[in-house]
Amino acid sequence: MAAGTLDRLFRPNKPIPRQIELWTGITVAASVFGLWCLFTYGGIVSGDFLPAPGEVWAAFVSTLSDGTLLKHTRVSLYEIYLGFVLSSIIAVPLGIFMGGFRIVAAAIEPVVNFMRYLPVTALIPLLILWVGIGLEQKIAVIFLGTFFQQIVLIADVSGRVHDDLYNVSYTLGASRWQVVTRVLLPATMPGVMDTLRVTMGWAWTFLVVAELVAASSGLGYMILQAMRGLHPATIFVGIFVIGFLGLVTDLAFKWAKNVLLPWTNIR
Repeated sequence: MAAGTLDRLFRPNKPIPRQIELWTGITVAASVFGLWCLFTYGGIVSGDFLPAPGEVWAAFVSTLSDGTLLKHTRVSLYEIYLGFVLSSIIAVPLGIFMGGFRIVAAAIEPVVNFMRYLPVTALIPLLILWVGIGLEQKIAVIFLGTFFQQIVLIADVSGRVHDDLYNVSYTLGASRWQVVTRVLLPATMPGVMDTLRVTMGWAWTFLVVAELVAASSGLGYMILQAMRGLHPATIFVGIFVIGFLGLVTDLAFKWAKNVLLPWTNIR
C-alpha cells in the first residue's frame, strides 16, 4: 500500500473508502475466529473452559430447535425494551431541561448525582423485597441502572448548546417556547440519540445481572442454568445472542438518527 494511502487512512476524523472499511472489519473478525479455532481445535485450551465453534453451533441449533432459545430471547427483549423505554421517556426531557435551565439543574442535580453513584447490583436484594422476583424487579433494575446515567449525559449535551444560538434567536424575535422547541431540542437530539445508544448497552448488562440473581426465564437465566450444568457451549450461545441483539439495536439507532435527524449529516 502506498505511503500516501496510509497517510490518508490514519488522518484523524477523516473518511476512508467504504471497501477498505469493510475489508478491515472482515479481516479482524476472521483473525479472532481463527485464533478461537486454533486454541480449541489445536488443544491449547480445554473445551471445559473454551468450547470449539462446532460445539457452540451445535448448542445453538439444539436450543433453537427445541424452542428454548426463542423463549428466553422473547422474555429478555420484552423486559429490556420495556425498562429502557420507561427510563428514556422520563430521562430525556428531564436531562434536556436540566442542562438548558439552571433552576432545573439546581433542583434535581444533587439527587441525580447521588443516585447515579449507587451500585444498582447492591440494590437488587431490596428490589426483590419490595417488588418480588418477577417482571417488576427486572424492570426496576434496568430503570435504575440507566435512568440517572441518561439524565447526566443528556444534561451535558443540552448544556453545551452555544449561547450564540440563543442570542440570535431572541434577536430575531423568537419567544421562549420557540427557542426551546426550535433551538434547544434540535441542537440536543443528535447527542440524545448517541446517549440512548450507549445506555442501551448498559441496559443489557443490568438485565443479565437481574436475570442471574433472580429469574425463571430470560437469556441471563439460560446462561446461569448452563453454568450450573457445566455447558459452556450454551453459555456462549447466550452471550453471542445478546451481542447480536445489541448490534442490531445499535444499527437501528444509527439508522434512526440518520433518518430522523438529517441535519446531523451536514459537515
